[in-house]
Amino acid sequence: MNRSSGSRRVLVTGGAGFLGSHLCERLLSDGHEVLCVDNFYTGRKANVLHLMDNRYFELVRHDITVPLHVEVDEIFNLACPASPIHYQLYPVQTALTSIQGAIHMLNLANRLKIKVLQASTSEVYGDPQVHPQTESYWGNVNPIGLRSCYDEGKRCAETLFFDYHRQHGLRIKVARIFNTYGPRMLPNDGRVVSNFILQALQGQDITLYGDGNQTRSFCFVSDQVEALVRLMNSPDDFTGPVNLGNPEEVTIRGLAERIIQLTESKSALVFKPLPHDDPHRRQPDISLARKILAWEPGVRLDEGLKRTIEYFRRCV
Repeated sequence: MNRSSGSRRVLVTGGAGFLGSHLCERLLSDGHEVLCVDNFYTGRKANVLHLMDNRYFELVRHDITVPLHVEVDEIFNLACPASPIHYQLYPVQTALTSIQGAIHMLNLANRLKIKVLQASTSEVYGDPQVHPQTESYWGNVNPIGLRSCYDEGKRCAETLFFDYHRQHGLRIKVARIFNTYGPRMLPNDGRVVSNFILQALQGQDITLYGDGNQTRSFCFVSDQVEALVRLMNSPDDFTGPVNLGNPEEVTIRGLAERIIQLTESKSALVFKPLPHDDPHRRQPDISLARKILAWEPGVRLDEGLKRTIEYFRRCV
């Protein structure tokens, strides 16, 4: 593919991860050059192996808690483990990745005078007392709990992004990403979609926590990537934060039942105690994304689950 005059050299941190690898793929297809950086804690080389023969793709093993000296035109900062199993295993490193990593990416962007996008999270809302969640809601987060390394790390990263914007005039974009799923999810990441699909495919009991009536909203990965690209390309005076997710709210029990039906599994539902600080409800208000980015998800949950199930059938 020949690069157009509008092509850019784009740094994607966490680029070998689930979401990052799909973003790298999209940026290459749009005619850009991609520098993919990952420390391979949760990222996998297999996720980007099909891109390695593309002369505009470069893969570098690097941990962004250490400064990175490169020349690029814009930055997508996606580096950070996003599943509770992985971020709670090394909580100090998780917090450092969010905070120290943000500082290093901000310093790089400031030196180069380029745009930088922060992949924040719906976890900044904690266990919300406002429903659905709008960007103006400040959240209800436990600062000393088991999830705090991730939740508060991401909140601090948002603070740093806006302080750099105010102090240095840095061009920033902040995306609050809600639950995203699809092919290339790690099978052992502890996330509800991958857990349920694997248990159903293997004929195991499907494990629900609490009564299963807590809710989530699930966005297919291609929709999420489209939103991130539109956000990066939006006018400079739009910084976010902006909610990016699917506003269709489903119960965890309802999700499990859908997956059992789609996999034609005989799995039974079993219930265990709800983990500490687990949010009871989660649903994005995406009015701002609709207005500014002209974006909303297009992949329905059943269709996205079918694609994800087919991916995991090939993995088990």
